[in-house]
Amino acid sequence: MQIKILCTRWGHENIPVEAFIEKVISAGYDGIDSWLPGNKNDRKLFTKRSRELGVPVVVQQHQAEGRDINSFCRSFECHLEAAMECNPVIINSHSGRDFFTMDEQLAVIDTAENFSAKNNIVIAHETHRGRIGFSPANAGELFKLRPSMKVTADFSHWVCVTESYLEGFKETVDEAIRRTVHIHARVGFPEGPQIPDPRLPEWGEPLNYFTSLWSGIIREKEAQGTSLLTITTEFGPPPYMWTTSPGNIPVTSQWDLNLFMMHLLRDIITPQQ
Repeated sequence: MQIKILCTRWGHENIPVEAFIEKVISAGYDGIDSWLPGNKNDRKLFTKRSRELGVPVVVQQHQAEGRDINSFCRSFECHLEAAMECNPVIINSHSGRDFFTMDEQLAVIDTAENFSAKNNIVIAHETHRGRIGFSPANAGELFKLRPSMKVTADFSHWVCVTESYLEGFKETVDEAIRRTVHIHARVGFPEGPQIPDPRLPEWGEPLNYFTSLWSGIIREKEAQGTSLLTITTEFGPPPYMWTTSPGNIPVTSQWDLNLFMMHLLRDIITPQQ
C-alpha cells in the first residue's frame, strides 16, 4: 500500500500558488490538500503545476449552501463538479450541516454517491463539527443507513464534541476506521480540536491516543488491500492555533508543527511497510 503525506493549504493562503507547491515539495511532502483556488488564473496554475509535478491532490468541498435541501444539493453537486477540475485523487467534503434532519443528511450523502459513481471519484465526508459527521452518535446512524459512505477521519472533532477519548463509541470508531479513505492528522483533546504543541511532553497523552488511531487505520487499510492512503498534516492557524494573551500571537509556527507531524507519521508508517 502506498501512503502519501500531504500538506494543507490552510494557513498558507498568503503564499502564491506556485511558490506554495514548490515549498511543499521541497519540504518532503508527497502532495497537497487544498480547496480549489477561487481566482481563475490561480486555479489554472494550481492544476497545471500539480500535474507537471505528478503530486496527488485532495480537494476540499466546503462551499455548498442553499435555503432548502434541494437547493443545497444542487449547490453541492456544482461544487463537486468544480473540484474535478484539478484531477483530485479524492474529494474531501464538509458535507451538509449538523442541524439537517436525518432525511436531509441522507440526501446529501446520496448526492455525493451519485456524483461519485458518474465521475469515478471517491468522495469522503469529513468527521467535522458543524457538518453531518459532527459526532460519532450521528455518524453511527448514517453508517447503518448508508453502507457505502466513506469518511475522512478527523477524530479531533469527535474528541472535542464528546469531551472524551471516545471510550463510549468503540463500535462507531471501528466502523469509521473501516470506512476511512483519507486522514486529517491533527491532535485534539476533550476540550478542543487542537493541542498547542505535540512536541511538548505534557501533551503526550492525546498525541499517543491519536497516533494509535492512525496506526489502526493504516493496519485496517493494509488488511483491506487498499492501494493508496492519503494523510494530511492539519495543525491549523489561529483560532485553532493557541495564541498568547495579551497580543494574540501564535504560540508556535504552524509550518514547523506540521513538519514535525510529517516526520512523526513517516516513523509510524515505516515499521508497517
